[in-house]
Amino acid sequence: MTRLLSIFLGLALTLSACATYTVAPTGSDGKPLPKVYRINSSDRAQIQFRVLDSVNALRKAAGAGAVELNSELVAAAETHSRDMSVQNRPWHFGSDGSSPLDRVRRVGYKGRLTGENISETYETELETLAAWMETPDTRSVILDPSANELGIAWYQDRGGKIWWTLVMGRGARAGS
Repeated sequence: MTRLLSIFLGLALTLSACATYTVAPTGSDGKPLPKVYRINSSDRAQIQFRVLDSVNALRKAAGAGAVELNSELVAAAETHSRDMSVQNRPWHFGSDGSSPLDRVRRVGYKGRLTGENISETYETELETLAAWMETPDTRSVILDPSANELGIAWYQDRGGKIWWTLVMGRGARAGS
């Protein structure tokens, strides 16, 4: 019995020495390098409603009213996400000098812009939303009690980087 146990133990040790382990590559900061999160065009509605549901849950927890998806704000966000990619920098001004206010007016939004959040990342929409919630300025845009509409969009470049834009506004919807 002891001999049989010794054989199995030796065999187990031999097999465990053959196991391969992969270590995630890390950057100069020691953190794992980002994995590319690929978005398909067919994911658009799912991503938009996942963000909408998450924003509304965060707003409810903070005592703010729910927001609705607005197609004009989505159009303004789409334009800016693509433009940030072209400029290769995340900032609130378009390559033509446009501000967030200019962009929502261009798409015909009749409401009042309450804020815009942007991001340049390889992260998912929910990771990006969580990062925005960690910073007071971007969190205040999401939780602004006067907002009742949002637009969320992104542009993913060939390298996999995602340029996110969230636009919040106060529209004149019924019951407001």
